[in-house]
Amino acid sequence: MTNWNRRSALKGMVTGAVAATTLGVSAACASDETQATHAMPLKNNIKQSVCRWCFGKMSVEELCIAAKGMGIKGIDLVGPADWPTLKKHGLDSPMCNGAEINLTDGFNDPTFHAQLQKQYAEMIPKVAQAGYTNLICFSGSRRGMSDETGWKNCVAGLKPLMSLAEKHKVVLVMELLNSKIDHKDYQCDRTWWGVELAKKLGSENFKLLYDIYHMQVNEGDVIHTLTEYHPYIAHYHTAGVPGRHELDDTQELNYPAIMQAIRKTGFKGFVAQEFIPRQADGLASLRQAVQLCDV
Repeated sequence: MTNWNRRSALKGMVTGAVAATTLGVSAACASDETQATHAMPLKNNIKQSVCRWCFGKMSVEELCIAAKGMGIKGIDLVGPADWPTLKKHGLDSPMCNGAEINLTDGFNDPTFHAQLQKQYAEMIPKVAQAGYTNLICFSGSRRGMSDETGWKNCVAGLKPLMSLAEKHKVVLVMELLNSKIDHKDYQCDRTWWGVELAKKLGSENFKLLYDIYHMQVNEGDVIHTLTEYHPYIAHYHTAGVPGRHELDDTQELNYPAIMQAIRKTGFKGFVAQEFIPRQADGLASLRQAVQLCDV
């Protein structure tokens, strides 16, 4: 899947809020050199990224220039077609995509194993060759199956890929998504469920993407949970709760405290901003979120 956009491609939920992010783009993206000159000084105790789909009305080139000017070090959820643009601007691809079918047809359903195994077997070497590490994957929808059946099926689907992932030093990272509001019936919707799957697979090349927004919606207790299960977490995503918008004073999460907790675990990976801007100047919202999380 190229040109990733979860809401428009899969759910049809990205509306004018995303379109609004294009306002002020020309000023923000005047030139690479201008942005680099005015790059925001950050502590960089936590490396930050931004999810490409949240700014889908901008080109990858424009997003790279704007992100680099804010001190962001990577662009999340892009595939091979966009990696050359990231490399051109000296940015990482901290969470690659392009091997998945979608969010609902995942490794918990044997119906999709052959297709998924083929696509991941092709993508894993590409990720490694490009110099990247993390490749996203999904459990898929529950479709009435028990936790035990979901674990069993995921293990059967993922296990054949583990040796290839280990060989290429690529980590398959399953995202935790809420099943309450955004992704009804998604099975890997609680941290402990994903951790149990990781234990059953028994490989350092399978970990979790802890989406702070999704897990606040579904289970709460964010700081305690990420502290307890941090060895199984490879990556983080942000957004305000409720609504999945800016990390501002209208939402309930204390992001500086959460970032400090992540730091205390010794985490060396990326935290990616994944909110849908509702303000007219989406890049200003992104800049504010980056500063807020720079602890």
